[in-house]
Amino acid sequence: MCKKILALALALVMTVTLFGCQEDPADPTTTGTAGTPAGQPIEIPKSIGGNPIAGFDDQGNIAYGGDPSVLVDGDTAYLYVGHDTAPGDAYVIPEYLCYSSKDLINWNYEGVVLKMSDVPWADNNSAWAGQVAKHYDAVSGKDKYYFYYCSWNNKDAGKQSIGVAVSESPTGPFVDIGGALVMGSFTTDHTSDWNDIDPTVWIETDAKGVEHRYLAWGNGKLYVCELNEDMVSVKDYNGDGEITFGNKGDIRSLGVPSGYTEGPWLYRRQDESGQYYGPYYCFYASGWRERLAYSTSEDELMKAMWFDTAALMEPATTSNTSHCAVFDFNGKTYMIYHNGSLVKGSGYRRVACIAELHFNDDGTIQFVTETATGIGGTISSITSLNGEALTHAHFVNTNNDADYPYENITVGSGLAGTTAEDSWWEIVPGSCDKTNVHYVSIESYNKAGLYLTANQGNAVLSQDYAGIYGEAQTFKTVSGLAGSGVSFESVKFPGTYLTLKDGKATLTDGSDVSACSFTIATVTE
Repeated sequence: MCKKILALALALVMTVTLFGCQEDPADPTTTGTAGTPAGQPIEIPKSIGGNPIAGFDDQGNIAYGGDPSVLVDGDTAYLYVGHDTAPGDAYVIPEYLCYSSKDLINWNYEGVVLKMSDVPWADNNSAWAGQVAKHYDAVSGKDKYYFYYCSWNNKDAGKQSIGVAVSESPTGPFVDIGGALVMGSFTTDHTSDWNDIDPTVWIETDAKGVEHRYLAWGNGKLYVCELNEDMVSVKDYNGDGEITFGNKGDIRSLGVPSGYTEGPWLYRRQDESGQYYGPYYCFYASGWRERLAYSTSEDELMKAMWFDTAALMEPATTSNTSHCAVFDFNGKTYMIYHNGSLVKGSGYRRVACIAELHFNDDGTIQFVTETATGIGGTISSITSLNGEALTHAHFVNTNNDADYPYENITVGSGLAGTTAEDSWWEIVPGSCDKTNVHYVSIESYNKAGLYLTANQGNAVLSQDYAGIYGEAQTFKTVSGLAGSGVSFESVKFPGTYLTLKDGKATLTDGSDVSACSFTIATVTE
């Protein structure tokens, strides 16, 4: 995407009048932004509507949640996540949470929609990935909602199995049908006890007017079946009263796309009249650490062969797993994915984020950058009055678990190998006190979850993996010490200011006023 820096800076740094000596920040005659004495606290605009789009309950408490899925119902998008509650490096997911939005920027917390303690066959702390589908129920004469999910099955030697729960509302509560829809022991070509996870559902009517209700799932495998019209049982193709597994069975094991690991998501494009066209897409997590990828197929889904594999997003900066949901909303296509960008976030404490997908004329999809601003946040550039742009070192997220969490990444200006995106930031409320209007934190645009951090006299880029950097990642905004712009005073080390000089980002006493006074400009598409 082509982006450019706007010529106009934010209102707070646009036009100022300088008085008196600019060398002494304590001189009361030195005027900073909008007439405020230099060095005095000021409030600057902060980004809202960026990533993550969920991660909090209705009281504002952190509610981590991963493996996102989306249902669009009328004018509303419903987001479902498994509630991550793990204190350490393990999956502890006791329930599914729901959020709703009419614009994909403002999301409402709808609460718990299914507790695993209410599912008789499942483990109480294993609400793994799922997806909700809407379908008309001929028996009741109304629409119902069907939540396909997976969990460890205590009725099947502990193997992962696929379940389904039903509700009359997209916000639940969902009630399990009383037993697994597909037991892990049924897919007899399994190579692990967790092959049967991550269900995705696809419903469409073919050219002959016949409706098909496909269910696919798998880790290391890609299984598929059709569902009966009741949506809670597998279709028996030959009508012999027995569900079979095999190449031509009622449940089939397909060849997996190149690099496939887990987390399949089925999708197909729609034209302006809502008709599906073109190939099927299978989005999935690939490799380890997991990146996002996709493949396409022209075949009917019960016999699909997947080709034209392409990478979609590199491994997350803050999570070892990836999982996505792709959907259309108001004429555009979006992808919701997870990372660990909240404080203490990780692959076991994840949160949902969003990006718009862009298709090329040939049906391929443009590579997606994981961003802090998503589709609704404000991207900013930060430049000192001596002309140096605040930039972090360029790096590509690796597949090596030992390289994470990312901490102490170099910040400066004119760094070798950097791109424009490495100098873009999201300015948000301060990590240690979001209610203080003078406090901000500065998050990397393209390394979501990594923040500018005060560290031993330097400014570096770090993730707050352990939840100990709140003050170090918070700065008080004050009227520019040079008499214009804004300066950033460290909350962790009061009396020291972010300083950018000779390519280095440090914390100083502010005596070099041009190097520690900054203009902020917005970056737009």
